[in-house]
This record gives sequence, C-alpha cells and structure tokens, in this order.
Amino acid sequence: MNYQFFDFVGWITNPFILMFLAVFTGLLFGKIKFGKFNFGVSGALFTGIVIGWVITKYANGFSEGSTGYSSAQNMLSVGVIPKDFFNLFLILFVAAVGLLAAKDMNVVIKKYGTKFILLGLVITCIAAGATYVMTILSEDSNPYEVAGVYTGALTSSPGLAAAIETATDHATDKIAEFDDMNDNEKIKIAKELDIDSEEITKEGFQLTSEQKSEFINNAEAGIGAGHAIGYPFGVLVVILAVNFFPNIFKLDVEKERKLYREEMEAARKAANVKEIKTVSFDLIAFSVACLFGYTIGQITIPLGPLGDFSLGATGGVLIGSLLLGYIGKIGPLYFRMDSNILSVVRQLSLAFFLAIVGLRYGFVVINSVVSSTAGAYLALVSLVVGVVGMLIGFLIGRYVFKLNWLMLSGAICGGMTSTPGLGAAIEAAGSDEPAAGYGATYPFALLGMVLFTIILHKLPM
Repeated sequence: MNYQFFDFVGWITNPFILMFLAVFTGLLFGKIKFGKFNFGVSGALFTGIVIGWVITKYANGFSEGSTGYSSAQNMLSVGVIPKDFFNLFLILFVAAVGLLAAKDMNVVIKKYGTKFILLGLVITCIAAGATYVMTILSEDSNPYEVAGVYTGALTSSPGLAAAIETATDHATDKIAEFDDMNDNEKIKIAKELDIDSEEITKEGFQLTSEQKSEFINNAEAGIGAGHAIGYPFGVLVVILAVNFFPNIFKLDVEKERKLYREEMEAARKAANVKEIKTVSFDLIAFSVACLFGYTIGQITIPLGPLGDFSLGATGGVLIGSLLLGYIGKIGPLYFRMDSNILSVVRQLSLAFFLAIVGLRYGFVVINSVVSSTAGAYLALVSLVVGVVGMLIGFLIGRYVFKLNWLMLSGAICGGMTSTPGLGAAIEAAGSDEPAAGYGATYPFALLGMVLFTIILHKLPM
C-alpha cells in the first residue's frame, strides 16, 4: 500500500496557501524602504506576480499520469486562484472604501462634480487615443490584442466585455469585405490564419467558413490576451504614479491634506450637514451595503448603438455603499461606522485582492516581457496608455481645474477605473479622502471606457 503522509503538490497549489504566502511576503516586501518610499500593502501585488509565475511554471512541468498532475491541473484550470476570491475581496474593499468616504460625498459632488465628470471622460479618451496611435505605429501588432490592452491598462471588466462584443462585430464586417481588400490587408489576415500570403492574394481566392469562424474567434481571443497582459501593467502604473507624482511635481501632501480638510469643514458648515451617530461596526449593515451595491451593479442599461452599460460589481458596490453611507441610518441599521475598523477591513481585503491579481496574472506578465517580442510590445503599449492617461489627467486636474491632490489622486484612479490604484492612493495620502474623488469619477470613466472601446474598433486598424 502506497501511503502518502503529505501531499506537497496539493499543498503548494492550494489557493489558500498561495494567497496567504503572497500576502505575507508582500507585506514584508512592502516595508522595505527605497529612499523615502516603500510599497506598503501594494507589495502583495509584486510578490503575487513572482509567485504566480513560479507556481504556473511548476504546474506546467507535470506530465499526464504523474503524481501531482491532477492537483496542478486543478490549479491551472481556475487561473491559479478562482475568480470568486478575486470578486469577494474586491467587493469587501470597495464597500469599506465607500462607507469611509460617504460622509462628505454630497459636499464633494457639489464642489467638484462637473470637473470629475470631465476628468473621467478625458482620461479614457486620451488613453484610447494613445492605444490607437500605438496600433498604427506597429504594422506587426495584432490590432485586437492592442485594443484589449486598452481595457486591461484601465483595469476595466465592463470595457473588456464591450471590447469583445465590438471586436466580434468588427472581425465579422472585415471578413465580409474580404473580396474588396487590397493585397496588404489580405496578407494581414493570412498571418492571422497561417495561410500562405501568395495564396491568399491570388485572384478568386475565397476564405472557407471554418477560416472565417477562426478569424472571428481569434479576434475575441486577441482582446482577452491583450487585456490579460495590460491589466497588471495598468495596476503597476497607477500605483507608482500616485506614489511618485507628488515628488515629481513638488506637491506637499501634508499641506494638501490640511487645505482639503479646511475646505471640507467650511463646505460642511455652509451646507449645514447634520451629524449622524457612528457605531463601532455593524456587520448586518455592512452586508446590506454589499448586497445592495452588488445588485445595482447587475442592472443593465441599454444605450442603443453603443450596446449595454452596467456598473459591474466594483461600480455598483461603490455607489451603493456611498449612498447608504451618506444616508447614515435606515431603521436599526447604522452605515456610519468606526473609521479604524473599516480601515482594517479595507487594508485586509486590499492586500488579498492585490495578491490575487498578481497570482492570476504573474505568468502572463513575466512571460510576455521575456519570451516574445509581441508580448513585450503589448506590455509597452499598456505602460504608454497608462502613463499618458494618468499624466494628462493630472495636468488637467491640477493646473486647469485646480484640484487638491487628495481629491485629484482619487479622481485619477477613478478615471483609470483602477480599484488597486485607489488603495495605493489612500495609503500614500495617509487618509481615506481620495475615495470620494474616485467614487464621483468612476461611473463616468466606465461610461467613457465603453464608448471609446466601441469607437476604437470603428477606426481603421
């Protein structure tokens, strides 16, 4: 009888072991000082990426029938960590952030509302423009993968859904126009389908129904691949930007915080905001905020030729918790809770959320950079899209709209639809104020993402 006292492969590929390992090592890494800077809880993203790459390489090394093969395949089949964990910690993080930021939400919207709407649309528009330019600059790049990078660099799942839908329509229309294409356009399709370029340019050549289906499927797959590569780089760009922009542009964060709180105090007095009782923590109310917000996120709004629009889990829970937190109390439920306890929930869920992002995308990130020119180019595209979008957003927000850095850092993260970025902005600011700017900007950026994703596919690529 072959008795195994300890199943090492089952242990090391277990999602709980991987998550705790990434969080533990990430928080240790986050404490390391680089000059005056340290990554803090964002360190979980970086260690998650490394661990995700190592464990995926390890799992891919098992041959069928060998000991541990089944455990390795189970892990790989769910993308290292099941997406349900990703969604759970994202919801908990966003709910805590929304309830923390809700107190001043009405004052913030009255004071900055129009500016946040414009920032959300401008950042997504500029990022889409940068994506299109990068597509044009490289004749060898797959336009669908580059379009996927746009949704990944802005970490937008609703944008991804819109991109897949419009890519399908775009690829279908392209195939329908095959007979009228010039030789260069036909050669691009030949590369996609592994058809001899001389063969495809012969007069009278027709694509088979299988080849047409393959081209459309490849377009959808290209969007997914681009998104997977762009997502972690988009997260990295936002985290680095909110930490380093104050140093680059000589901003005194402590002074900005003081000015912001003085402005908010004056605005609250002018608006005659009444105080609502704060409780230590109301688990029932917290659960209701998550339930209410998640339900809002499932509502689909038809936008005619632009397709359907929904806030998704992130947007719905954020808006729902902001609304309930602003109301403060409904019957026996108290939505104004002790900020110290909510901050612990926020930090705990953020650490696991970032670790899961790293674990799920680690192999794609490292492999794309070191193993293929095309992958490295897509990584470069995501960095360019992220940097350009954030930089333009910062310059407009700071020097045109004259926004305080605490509000602006949150608004930029909202414009990039980056929830991990918001966590970094809150940590870098040392307060939860950026969440209000994020919450006010996010819905309009999400709408912009869907709109500009569709427009991107209408342009010649």
